Amino acid sequence: MKTTFFAALLCLIISSTTAQDKTVKDLKDEAAKSVKKDPADTIPKTWKLGGLFNLNINQGSLSNWSAGGDKFSFSLNSYLNLYAFYKKNKSSWDNNLDLAYGIVNTTSLGSRKASDRIDFLSKYGYALSKKWNAAALFNLRTQFAKGYGYSKTAAGADTSYVISKSFAPAYILLSLGFDYKPNADLSVFISPLTERWVVVTDRKIAPLFGIDSAKKSKNELGAFASVNYVKNIGKSFTFKTRLDLFSNYKQKPQNIDVFWSNVITAKITKYINFSFNLDMIYDDDTHNVNPAKGPAPQWLQLMGIGFAYNFSKK
Repeated sequence: MKTTFFAALLCLIISSTTAQDKTVKDLKDEAAKSVKKDPADTIPKTWKLGGLFNLNINQGSLSNWSAGGDKFSFSLNSYLNLYAFYKKNKSSWDNNLDLAYGIVNTTSLGSRKASDRIDFLSKYGYALSKKWNAAALFNLRTQFAKGYGYSKTAAGADTSYVISKSFAPAYILLSLGFDYKPNADLSVFISPLTERWVVVTDRKIAPLFGIDSAKKSKNELGAFASVNYVKNIGKSFTFKTRLDLFSNYKQKPQNIDVFWSNVITAKITKYINFSFNLDMIYDDDTHNVNPAKGPAPQWLQLMGIGFAYNFSKK
């Protein structure tokens, strides 16, 4: 009897253990399964954020150098680009900020400004078709610090005089028009109705920018076009260009104001970049830095190798 009882108890324990092992195994299998996300639960991201910081530094010195040259030279150029692009359904909102500042210091010439730029562009669009948007655009373009013109006195000494100041001039533009986007690289904005203000808070230099000396600003109504193109060439090269054209209906509409900016960057290592900048500005209301000459294109060219950092959040 006892033998039969113990045999039955042993069978019950083995059966229970086997059942528990199977339950544990089933739980482990369930835990090991990958959880598949329901596509309906995925919320598309509407913002794309990022930017680029670039810093180029050059230094040189000479001592008893028979070929001649400045005893000491130093240059620093910095550039920061920030962007924030929004897109949801038919609405899009593109924001871009360019900041640049550079100095050059030499023994013979002292310190001089090499570059100085504040440029903020904001554009809202509403899709009319796959490639066309109705759009509104705002642009502020100005500078950080004083700018000087340089000349020589009758005795041959160097002299300087102020030709611009912080936020003087400042170009403020508000435009309504249409934006053509055939692909992700190119945008062409066209507007027959654009309001532009040129602001110079110092009346002494206001005439240098076509403003009456009794005023601090002038208003212009005209047509505007802006072409923006950004292209990644392979994994290392990036080309970015922007061309703005403005025609003033009120005065000499045939004399078109031009702002053209070009940037080429080449990635050498993760934190070292080669950069080449070429800017051109033409405004026949802006005086030539050489008073003896009339209006002419303004050119700025910078090239260097230095520290660079890309940051983005897609």
